[in-house]
Amino acid sequence: MRNIFLIARREYLERVRTKGFMIATILIPLLMGGGITASILIAKHSKSSSHIVIVSPDLALANDVQDQLNRDTEGEMLLNIVAPPSANTLPGLKASLKSKDIDGYLWITPAAQKGAKPKIEYRQGSSADLATRNTVRDALDKVLTRDRLVAQGMSKADVADMMSPITMNAADEEQDSTSANFAGAYVLFFLMYMVIMLYGMNVARSIIEEKTSRVFEVMLATVKPAEMMAGKVIGVGSVGLTQVFIWMAAAVVLTATPLLTHFLGGGTHISLSAAQVGYFIVYFLLGYLLYSSIAAALGAMTNSEQELQQLNMFLVMPLAACMVTLPLVLNSPNSIYARILSLIPFCTPLLMYMRISVSPVPWYEIAASIVLMAITIYVVLWIASRIYRVGILMYGKKPNLPEIVRWMKYS
Repeated sequence: MRNIFLIARREYLERVRTKGFMIATILIPLLMGGGITASILIAKHSKSSSHIVIVSPDLALANDVQDQLNRDTEGEMLLNIVAPPSANTLPGLKASLKSKDIDGYLWITPAAQKGAKPKIEYRQGSSADLATRNTVRDALDKVLTRDRLVAQGMSKADVADMMSPITMNAADEEQDSTSANFAGAYVLFFLMYMVIMLYGMNVARSIIEEKTSRVFEVMLATVKPAEMMAGKVIGVGSVGLTQVFIWMAAAVVLTATPLLTHFLGGGTHISLSAAQVGYFIVYFLLGYLLYSSIAAALGAMTNSEQELQQLNMFLVMPLAACMVTLPLVLNSPNSIYARILSLIPFCTPLLMYMRISVSPVPWYEIAASIVLMAITIYVVLWIASRIYRVGILMYGKKPNLPEIVRWMKYS
């Protein structure tokens, strides 16, 4: 144990004293926080400011659509009405659209028969402007629904009352708390993903560096290969855990700051419960041990960064699979597919943590996930240690699969 502690201490101090650690500790949360803040502000303040021309023989219908668009966009959209249109209206609109004098036009032809739907044609200059298209479609839906209800005999006041937005006051506090906890879980999910992948690869790079400098040959005179691997895994993992604790402490302080809450528009905040933090630490440690053991074996099998890049898919692919299946887990956290995926050891750290954060999970599933991960980590460590003890002394040719199998059979 003393040798493991000394190697872990050396790996830890060697990394935390570097400028790269300090820069990453400060820069990564700033970039993540800046991206989240920018997304929130853009989502809150982005409104369509397009210039749209509404054309219809029915002036009242055109005015209704204009009023509805003004309400939906809070007057940010520039709207003109042409009613009734002339023979030169359509060619003029197409010319204006081509010259970018307008962003689009909405042509509404009233229905020939009572009760039928009007014919609607919408053209815009940019096919990528989905926000404006959706805004126009929603406004038309509201206007035409109102007109149809009025035609059925309802009064305008009753229609307006029926179509007014529903307010939910009773559960606002609980809803805000749930949203804040989900936001915190989402941030920790990506933090776990990034740190496991980053520091797992750091274990492999550290092995390659010492392998190329032949430091191993000196250390193996007094230290066993298994102790060297354990020390590296623990030391590098401690660096990652230190960084995570700093980020989490900074997140708690920032989200508790009234100025930040006011800047984000009130009600927009991220909270972390004690259970979320506890499960995060447990699954982070399990995930790091699993992936860093794989990375140690990869580092022992390779002789350069280029060779390592060719094999890093064994680390990236399971993590990428978690990202791909994340929407399934979020939409149906207790479905059979989500439960199976979260019990697969290579996906458990991320997906089981996310399931626990968004929905109650039976205790026996949590216990089963931890037990399965512990068994998998033991097996992977056993395989990795056998590859490691031979691979660290191998130079030159990259080993093939039969050769790696022979390494594992050596006593």
